[in-house]
Parts: sequence; C-alpha cells; structure tokens
Amino acid sequence: MKNSKIVGIGHCVPPGIVKNADLEEMMNTSDAWIQERTGIKERRWAKFGEETVASMAVDASKKAIANAGMEVKDIDFIVVATMSPDYQFPGVGTQIQDQLGLGYVGALDIRNQCSGFIYALSTADQFVKTGMYKNILVIGAEIHSHRLDKTPRGRAVSVIFGDGAAAVVLSACDEGEEGVLSTHLHSDGAYTEELMAKGPGNLVPPLPVIPNDPDFFPHMNGRAVFKHAVIRFSEVINEALKANGKQVEDIDMLIPHQANLRISQFIQRAMDLPEEKVFNNIMKYGNTTAASIPLALSEAVEEGRIKKGDLVCIAAFGSGFTWASSLIRWNF
Repeated sequence: MKNSKIVGIGHCVPPGIVKNADLEEMMNTSDAWIQERTGIKERRWAKFGEETVASMAVDASKKAIANAGMEVKDIDFIVVATMSPDYQFPGVGTQIQDQLGLGYVGALDIRNQCSGFIYALSTADQFVKTGMYKNILVIGAEIHSHRLDKTPRGRAVSVIFGDGAAAVVLSACDEGEEGVLSTHLHSDGAYTEELMAKGPGNLVPPLPVIPNDPDFFPHMNGRAVFKHAVIRFSEVINEALKANGKQVEDIDMLIPHQANLRISQFIQRAMDLPEEKVFNNIMKYGNTTAASIPLALSEAVEEGRIKKGDLVCIAAFGSGFTWASSLIRWNF
C-alpha cells in the first residue's frame, strides 16, 4: 500500500485589509475589545465581484502545483473544503476543475467548516493509499465577508471571520515514515446549534428571503465553543501522537485551526509546548475556517518554520461540532 505526502503548497488572500479600527465604524466594537477576546488585529475581506472562492482557490492551487514542480495536467483529482461556495449548488470543486483546465477530472466538495481541510486531507489520503489517484489537489477556501451581519447585532461573530484560500498537492509515495502518518476524525451533532447558520436551509421559511433575518447570519455560543474546543483539541492531538508512538516533545510544529488566539494559547500551555513550536497567524487573517490550517501551513513553510523531516501536527475544532487531527512527517 502507498503512503501520501504533501509535495507542494500555496496560498492566496484578498488584497483588501480590514483593520479592527475599520470595524469600529460599522458596529459597536473596538480594537481593544476584539484583540482581548480573539487576538485578531486585522483580516482580509474579498471585494464583491472581484475575488471569488473559486478564483482564490485556483490561484492557490497554481502556486501549490508550481511549488511541487508539476504541471496542472499532473493533477488527477480535486478535494476542496469550503462552507462558502460561490453558488448554493453546485459545489465549487467543479469551478476549480474548469478554471484550471483539468478536462474531466473529478471534483469533490467537503463541508465540515473549521475541520474541513483535515477531513479533505483524510479523504484524499485514502484515495492515494488505495491507488485510485496519484496527485490530488486538496484545497481550503472561504469567503465569509459577504455573509456576515455587519450591524451592531452581529459584532460578536462578524469581527472574527476573514477570507482566504490555500492548497496542497498530495502525492503517492512508498510506504514508510514520511508524509501523512495518520488522520483522526470526530463529530458530535448534539451541539449543532451552538455554532451554525440556519438559512438557507429546510428549517427556515422558503423564499422570499428576508436579507436581515438573523437566521441567515452565523450564530455562535462563544463560551460553549471555547469550553469544548480546549478539551477536544488536546484529545485529538494526543490521539494522533498515540497512534504513531510519539510524545508531545516529538512535535516540531503544531498548527491549530485559527479560531481564536486565546484557544491556541490555552492548548500550547496545556500541552507544555514552547511558543516556537506553535504557529499562529489569526492576528492578521482572522478565522478563515476551512482555509485556516493550509494557509498557516503555507506561511510556516514560506517563513522556514517547517523544514524537511519535521513532525507536524495539525488539529481543528469547529461547527458540527467536528474535530480532527493529522500527524505529518514533512518531506520538503
């Protein structure tokens, strides 16, 4: 049986920077309030009609393919994680396939919100291991800014989210201790309504849609999310370590989903990891849900924080509730 390994990575973010001070003009908030609760200083918001989820995903994918030393034609499958596709249907994967000029290559959308990228990576990993595909694009891409309640009513949620995309090329390799060592996926639907948006969906009245209906904007019980996140993060990280006979001190870099800097710092302390072994970039991008882990991975590689041979752990927790982790022996 083959293993899978990441051989290329790239990211794309919109040029539009929205600082906390800019949000003070939209809603009853402040830079100090946002930084104290989330650690976020700024985020990127796409310009309507200019950047799309598909266009950012394609840009990130081209960079990842080039980084892998490949050509677009070498890709034989696409798995994309997003909770904000450009259309309600179809999924964004087929747009990416078309814009990359990938012929009739299959495209699969995964909708697991904050855990989406790890779910997508796990899915692609299985395809590679069984020999069905050789080179798979695994993408996380989101545009949240068009769907946020930017009035005072939405301030607790809207200040958190940002837009962006990142992609990796996952390729087959000989079985051994490199590449994706394991993935671990979990969910608990009992907490569905602690972090969700009801509309559009079958539990809200049909059209005509009322644009200001709160059911069409994200709802989050911040305390409940924090309480469960800090428990599940530690559990799923330890699960990955145990599955591979590793200890916390073996981790060279932990990249948690960028949900809240306070959660990441709590996990760092709980696991007794030094600051240099945990990568965070939520301060400048906000929470980009499915894009957050590959975006952080891409920047960490770009900055030389991840090197060949490093043991990298990625972990996520979010809406669903879903949580996941993967242990990766980095190979470039």
